[in-house]
Amino acid sequence: MPRPVSYFSQKFLLCKPRREILTLLYNLRVSFRKSWRNYSTDKPSEFLFISWIRYDIILLMKSLKILKQLDIVSQCRKYGLSLWQCPQFLFLIMGIIIILTGLVAYAIGNRYVAEPEIVALIVIGITLILFIIAFTITNSFERLTEANRMKSEFISVVSHQLRTPLSNLSWAAELLMSGKLGKIEKKQTEYFKILKENSTRMGELVKDLLIVSRLETKTLSFTNKEFDLSEIVKKLIWEFTTFAKASNVDLKFKAPKKLSKVWADSFQIKLVIENLLDNSIRYIKDKGEVQMRLEQRGNKIYFEIKDNGVGIPKNDQKYIFQKFFRSENIMKYQTQGSGLGLYIAKSIIEKSGGKIGFISQEGKGSTFWFTLPITS
Repeated sequence: MPRPVSYFSQKFLLCKPRREILTLLYNLRVSFRKSWRNYSTDKPSEFLFISWIRYDIILLMKSLKILKQLDIVSQCRKYGLSLWQCPQFLFLIMGIIIILTGLVAYAIGNRYVAEPEIVALIVIGITLILFIIAFTITNSFERLTEANRMKSEFISVVSHQLRTPLSNLSWAAELLMSGKLGKIEKKQTEYFKILKENSTRMGELVKDLLIVSRLETKTLSFTNKEFDLSEIVKKLIWEFTTFAKASNVDLKFKAPKKLSKVWADSFQIKLVIENLLDNSIRYIKDKGEVQMRLEQRGNKIYFEIKDNGVGIPKNDQKYIFQKFFRSENIMKYQTQGSGLGLYIAKSIIEKSGGKIGFISQEGKGSTFWFTLPITS
């Protein structure tokens, strides 16, 4: 009795969409289970036919896994990496380089070695060694990438789970401080204020972690539209006025009357300026000043914020946009902070088609700037 492999293999090749392939495998598995119950070992030919079907199902499942691994684009999307950072694509490039190296080694060996068998053994040995090294390196990269992806998913899940209880805690503290549930003493109000401040700080940390997680997994949505950047800055200055006065800091803003509108996500850009402005005010020791200005440079809008705060040490400047990094001199003046604000700002500006940078001198202050494309 001929093996029915050709029929199922043909069906597998014809079913290009993955959903159809999975449906075919499911139907085959169900048919096999029913047939296994109906037929017994007293019918050897029919029993053998069912065994062959089972073999084909296993073969198709393995083929599907192999095809999934060969789909480099989907693997790169899974890890949230660009093509040149994806382990599978790098392994493919390394494989091509190894093949070329083998051909060059064969050409050189064929010229200087008389016996072709020795040349073939040398080429095979070099190629195998290089392939093993390439596979080991790529496999290590893939494990690190998978661990990073799982870390990002874990942070995202935890952040989502923490938002609701923190919000409830903040509302409860506000309700208790209002006195609607009964008269409270002065000492109790102080403790409620501490509770409120800490819950707010935890809420900001959770929000930053959630944004970082979405940036890493490329799930942070950007709704680009044209808007006036100067209006965003003026609104933030008004919101930070109380905090600036409490910190003995003057806020100044300069912008031309006629300024082109930018093309970006206004909510995300507001978050960037908010982080920069908050840092500038916090890291001024005594009385200080924060200057902001806007100007148009070609097809870009240039934003700059300058302060006379503690500045950034030269040795720490290369790490300033990394996650969770905080300079040592900053820790002396401000213990609060997650070290995520500048990382978030850099990621948002770059995804918006702009650039970000800074100039800083320890003890004299810092100047942060970024550019955004104007509406075409």
